[in-house]
Amino acid sequence: MSEIFSKLFDVEPRAWITVLIIALISIIGLIYLSKDKQNTPSSTLRTKKLVYGGICISISFILSYIRLFHLPQGGSITPASMFPLVLYSMIFGPVAGIIAGVAYGFLQLIQDMWVVNIAQLLLDYPLAFACIGLSGLAPSAIKNIHLRTALAMAIGFFGRGAMHVISGALFFGEYAPEGMNPFIYSLTYNGTMILGELTIALILAMILVSTPVYGTFKKLATPSF
Repeated sequence: MSEIFSKLFDVEPRAWITVLIIALISIIGLIYLSKDKQNTPSSTLRTKKLVYGGICISISFILSYIRLFHLPQGGSITPASMFPLVLYSMIFGPVAGIIAGVAYGFLQLIQDMWVVNIAQLLLDYPLAFACIGLSGLAPSAIKNIHLRTALAMAIGFFGRGAMHVISGALFFGEYAPEGMNPFIYSLTYNGTMILGELTIALILAMILVSTPVYGTFKKLATPSF
């Protein structure tokens, strides 16, 4: 158990400072929203996007340091660290979700950065996590929130996984066993990580969306679904 949480104590000060700044700005934004009654609906929505985006990025970043399993060439399985970004994308839409994902991807560079070249950096960090924002493409017409959440998570996670698979095949194919196709190796390696993460996230998400906590968050954010 101590090994699972040990990464939290290895976080560089600059990472905690970054998250603290984001969290503080988000809290200030929440206070501002609760006090200011003069905002127009459009300006209120923009402010909410920034505030809740900061909150979800911060929660995802902290959860990403609680590792249930760490793969040898990078990547890990965490306790649903991507779910806050999926939830944010479902509420505010894919564009806001993609922007939040890119911001989170750059923040991830602080954590175990493994960079071969600029193309691999883009694929494994900003582009991969930007794909989490595609969760917002899950149709709001789906009224069953459990079904919509499951679909949103599948879209986001498999989008992220596709970026990692491409990166792994192009830049880490040398780690494949002799005679194995690099794409097959990358698909197996990254598929293990993504499916493990998705399974845990789905279980926790199905529980969360059935609680008053989820309903309250949705109501406070925006009535988009």
